[in-house]
Amino acid sequence: MATPTAHAIALDLGTTAVKAGLLDEKGDLSDIVSLPAPEMAVNGGRYESDALAYAQVAEQALDACRAGAAALPLGLCSQRSSFLLWSRANGQPVSPLISWQDNRGAASCEALRQEEGAIRELTGLRLTPYYVGPKLCVVLAEHPQLRSGLERGELLVGTLDTFLVWRWTGGRHFVTDASMAARTLLMDIREQAWSPLLCDLFGIPLSVLPRIMPSVGMELQLDNGLVLRASMGDQSAALMASVGGNRSGAPVVSDVLVNLGTGGFAMRYVGEGEDVQAGYLRTLVYQDRRLHGHVAIEGTLNSLAAALAPYPVGQCGSADLARDDIFCLAEPSGLGAPYFRNDLGVRFSTPVERLPARRVGCLLLEGIIFRVARMLEDFHHASPIGRVLLSGGLSELTALQQGVAQCAPCDAYRLEQKDSSLHGAALAAAGMETEHRGGSGKIQLERIDHAVAEKYHRWKLWFDDLLSRG
Repeated sequence: MATPTAHAIALDLGTTAVKAGLLDEKGDLSDIVSLPAPEMAVNGGRYESDALAYAQVAEQALDACRAGAAALPLGLCSQRSSFLLWSRANGQPVSPLISWQDNRGAASCEALRQEEGAIRELTGLRLTPYYVGPKLCVVLAEHPQLRSGLERGELLVGTLDTFLVWRWTGGRHFVTDASMAARTLLMDIREQAWSPLLCDLFGIPLSVLPRIMPSVGMELQLDNGLVLRASMGDQSAALMASVGGNRSGAPVVSDVLVNLGTGGFAMRYVGEGEDVQAGYLRTLVYQDRRLHGHVAIEGTLNSLAAALAPYPVGQCGSADLARDDIFCLAEPSGLGAPYFRNDLGVRFSTPVERLPARRVGCLLLEGIIFRVARMLEDFHHASPIGRVLLSGGLSELTALQQGVAQCAPCDAYRLEQKDSSLHGAALAAAGMETEHRGGSGKIQLERIDHAVAEKYHRWKLWFDDLLSRG
């Protein structure tokens, strides 16, 4: 399958799918292989899967894509904040792969609520169970033998990227990149190093954490013949693939990427010295070869795919939007940034039990559209935005495209390469991260429908009242 024009190979370690693809000399992806990720076991708020099964799927995807070709640079992007513990001696996991969706760290967060300001200042993040630090704190408290094993050096702990790189280098490299480390609540985002204070707050020995490397220019030889040249969080890779730099090389700050899939996010680069609005995340996108950290503002949406799964949302068209005054929130596991409210899951302003499934699905789509529009409005207020770029599987839905385009404060575009995370990892591996961008097409409005924008304004009143009553 590999051809002489292949310049790099990329692997995207997603929550529901593992994808691999080749990058050609023009910066385009081809020969994409997609395999389902191992099934997640859900028990209450605990989300776990089998790390070895995940590794096997990742290896199958790589092998199928490269078809025997060696010596290609590899770009890796990974779901953020999923982690495990494993044995140094034999590489066998001693814990499940604990998903980013897992909320077992809630008690740890509540115990540290008085330290929330200091944690936010150091990390750019909110104190929530989403991240590794709170979850690992609880795991070590529940299983003291794991703490002892870590402290003696018999066990290792790391995010999914760390485990796979350790595995694929025969234990020679125990590392992560700056963008993945930045999503643990254990790294000082300005120093771009593990924070002794944060490790102390969560009761995690700093000495057990992997070495932090730049996101690009790694040059780690893997046992399968590939060379790991770039590694980063999946959303960082998506932004890298979608938003380029200006003539001076600085990232364009007027473009916003909205990626909607299993979950969702809206992200744009911030300029030097720019403040991030209250509640939004200050995200380290990647660390370049000069050890310079590129930073973005980020808003998040939680568990969108789970909310939509029971409904035929593919049947919804733009004419189905704004047909009534029923308002909706569409995040089953609670509102993400900038609100972080786990007490507000999927919610409708009036009962919907008697509505057809298609109508309920359209209302859920409206809830996503309006949450995205609110983020764009906030971003635009802080610093004018010129384009909205839609990516991810949900961006293929016509109703969602049209709804965002109706409500956005600027023109909306859809990326032609929907696998933006995979594309970004490939570009970084090939050294093209600042040179090539995927194509995009402007979303043409099927009709100027003021009803959608007007319902958005009414939704904001309902939403703000809901927040105030919480």
